[in-house]
Amino acid sequence: MARGERRRRGAPADGARTAERAARGGPARRDGRGGGARGAAGGAALAVVVLSLALGLSGSWLLAWHRARRAVTLHSAPPALPPDSSSPAVAPDLFWGTYRPHVYFGMKTRSQQPLLTGNRAPGRAGRRTLNLGAPASRQSKGGEEWIRRVMKRDDPGVLGDPEGQVPCSLTYVAILPPGLMWAQQGATPGTPKLRHTCEQGDGVGPYGWEFHDGVSFGRQHIQDGALRLTTEFVKRPGGQHGGDWSWRVTVEPQASGISALPLVSLFFYVVTNGKEVLVPEVGAKGQLKFISGHTSELGDFRFTLLAPTSPGDTAHKYGSYNVFWTSNPGLPLLTEMVKSRLNSWFQHRPPGTSPERYLGLPGSLKWEDRGPNGQGQAQGQFLIQQVTLKVPFSMELVFESGSARAGGSQAVEQLAGSRLTQALESHAEAFRERFERTFRLKEKGLSPKEQALGQAALSGLLGGIGYFYGQGLVLPDMGVEGSEQKVDPALFPPVPLFTAVPSRSFFPRGFLWDEGFHQLVVQRWDPRLTREALGHWLGLLNADGWIGREQVLGDEARARVPPEFLVQRAAHANPPTLLLPVAHMLESGDPADFAFLRRAFPRLHAWFSWLHQSQAGPVPLSYRWRGRDPALPTLLNPKTLPSGLDDYPRASHPSATERHLDLRCWVALGARVLMRLAEQLGEAEAVAELGPLAASLEAEESLDELHWAPELGVFADFGNHTKAVQLKPRPPQGLVRVVGRPHPHLQYVDALGYVSLFPLLLRLLDPNSSRLGPLLDVLGDSRHLWSPFGLRSLAASSPFYGQRNSEHDPPYWRGAVWLNVNYLALGALHHYGHLKGPHQARAAKLHSELRANVVSNVRRQYQATGFLWEQYSDRDGRGMGCRPFHGWTTLVLLVMAEDY
Repeated sequence: MARGERRRRGAPADGARTAERAARGGPARRDGRGGGARGAAGGAALAVVVLSLALGLSGSWLLAWHRARRAVTLHSAPPALPPDSSSPAVAPDLFWGTYRPHVYFGMKTRSQQPLLTGNRAPGRAGRRTLNLGAPASRQSKGGEEWIRRVMKRDDPGVLGDPEGQVPCSLTYVAILPPGLMWAQQGATPGTPKLRHTCEQGDGVGPYGWEFHDGVSFGRQHIQDGALRLTTEFVKRPGGQHGGDWSWRVTVEPQASGISALPLVSLFFYVVTNGKEVLVPEVGAKGQLKFISGHTSELGDFRFTLLAPTSPGDTAHKYGSYNVFWTSNPGLPLLTEMVKSRLNSWFQHRPPGTSPERYLGLPGSLKWEDRGPNGQGQAQGQFLIQQVTLKVPFSMELVFESGSARAGGSQAVEQLAGSRLTQALESHAEAFRERFERTFRLKEKGLSPKEQALGQAALSGLLGGIGYFYGQGLVLPDMGVEGSEQKVDPALFPPVPLFTAVPSRSFFPRGFLWDEGFHQLVVQRWDPRLTREALGHWLGLLNADGWIGREQVLGDEARARVPPEFLVQRAAHANPPTLLLPVAHMLESGDPADFAFLRRAFPRLHAWFSWLHQSQAGPVPLSYRWRGRDPALPTLLNPKTLPSGLDDYPRASHPSATERHLDLRCWVALGARVLMRLAEQLGEAEAVAELGPLAASLEAEESLDELHWAPELGVFADFGNHTKAVQLKPRPPQGLVRVVGRPHPHLQYVDALGYVSLFPLLLRLLDPNSSRLGPLLDVLGDSRHLWSPFGLRSLAASSPFYGQRNSEHDPPYWRGAVWLNVNYLALGALHHYGHLKGPHQARAAKLHSELRANVVSNVRRQYQATGFLWEQYSDRDGRGMGCRPFHGWTTLVLLVMAEDY
């Protein structure tokens, strides 16, 4: 019996005792009569009424409170990672990294030391709780407003919590994240365009990492109009605080032979949060010599910004300097603060040349002039050095850890100049050699351009790994669909997350189903990074076994998410793709992988059990995605965001009768993987539970009974559906959904596309299956899913192909080519092409042709645009959606390597 059910049954006993006490002290006692038959009957009736009310009210309230509490309570299973696994003592080489993927260039520590903000309620040790029964209208006021309000003591939604178990303080962490901004002076009228965070529409690009090993080294190229920037870093181990590291930033004209060289300002900054100490020392003309400091995690340290030089030279170049020191406005506001302070004109006058005007920061290093009312030091510091000079030039920033020089090692030389050049070239060569050893692209005959594409794909993925810390917003699962609209979101406990991100410009945060595909690539390169990422994701498990599909942790991440997407719903699932790298771990033979899986098994099992139970369908062995959009009059087909396939057509009229094919296949894969893992671990109880489930889900008879559509000749969803829906203009509402005849009725959903292929994609069919041939037919037919650029997400023959879902919602999974599903398809074709059966030769041929199509198109688009893209057109192959998209599109590397 579940713990929630035991609480539910235990609660009424207290209510019954309360009702009995009230009945004993009723009117019979107050009027002094001993009570007769009539009085006894009246008292009994009153007792029944009071008892019934007490049972109903206390039971339902306690159940709702219990569900809400579990939604924001961390799972009790032991963590999958060792304690302090992110600390410099345990993983010094991973402590510093380019863990702020949303900025063009910056670094950050994997720090778990929180700085809690908000008022502390008297006598409550700072713990705050939420009113879980407040009106649903709160949700419409915007997530950010709600976050701000709930932290105030006078907020009407803050109540006492009987056990003080729901932590609600927001968490901000930013221990010395240094970063870079730049601007080309005079390129446009007015204030120059300040570059800092990666933005989809800022005109910068292409940009991306040429090399990045995920740990110690990286080289990135950024094209910004007439400028080409190269940012490089390298780390050097030593001491107890993560060692030293150095940056080099080189700025050159994009084209050679330019007579009027541009004037460029670089802005190097350091931010603290109030507990750290910064001591800057300035030289002549506003040039910072160095910045010394101390924190509990970093010990003593020093930043040194070296004088600019010509690229590849040691001769100094003339630069103009401005320095600005103020209180920390918050990481999301750094760019706007600098923009607002670029309002004073200065002159750049190298010896023997005419002066040029530039906009600079009008600051000083007198701290007492900075923070409002003297509060700046308490809220943290923002120290920025602006250096303005003519291109081409290079600049170096050096971070030195005091503990790396303690204990007689003071003679460690600074990692700068020729020493830095040597270290960068050594790491670049080591990267090339390791890349070929790992993926063998040259050995397989791929061209130099394809090898460069593979290196850039891997490096962009590794360079997009971020470290986040904070609290998300969760809407509890109240047990009845739609009932979550009657409660407010609650704050999840503060948690860290080490994860790759889909896109630095558009999705710079963690996405659950993306991450499983990301780690398929990362795992081949560095299995330890994958164990770290999986362990962090499993650390997000709540008491029920749920993990939120989108993780918005920390104020930098929150600032880039529309309020309506901040809240995660604890009733909604996501494809369990983390099990894909887990399956690969089972085959690796790596003792470290096996040790990790042993620690992670209780959490993996809890996660799978939640998915299997919470998404159960209307009949045994069927499953249904919770969280479909309602059938609004403006939507052609209500979306199914939890599936990951968003607007892929499902039953036209959402209902509890639906059976979703892709979800059943994901659950079948999960049961198979976890059963194998349980067998290897000797978990007999889990094997006894998972074995029959896995066998039932993989039985073709059951799959046929629930999802084979004879009239369509393929597998399909089932639900209340009609094809007779379309969007038609209806002024003044705009486009409105019109439903014609035949009227919706229970049937298989005619939406041939990726969902139809899932039994093939996840290799659930026997190689001799009679269903395998029809799936290969539609896969290889250009009238349906085949295109010269990869498999379409929706058949060209479908009435939904290329159709908008609303007036403002263009097609997404309705024809475009997506690399993650094409990778699954190629893996399946490779699998069946190597197994004896009637379809072996055909599967092998389709694999060869599809692989050539996918690789050649991604390569062409990369060469034409410099980007990997979110999706590709099935009509002309052009990249579409957001860019750069170094998420699952990096699977092109494994496709080239034929590693499935």
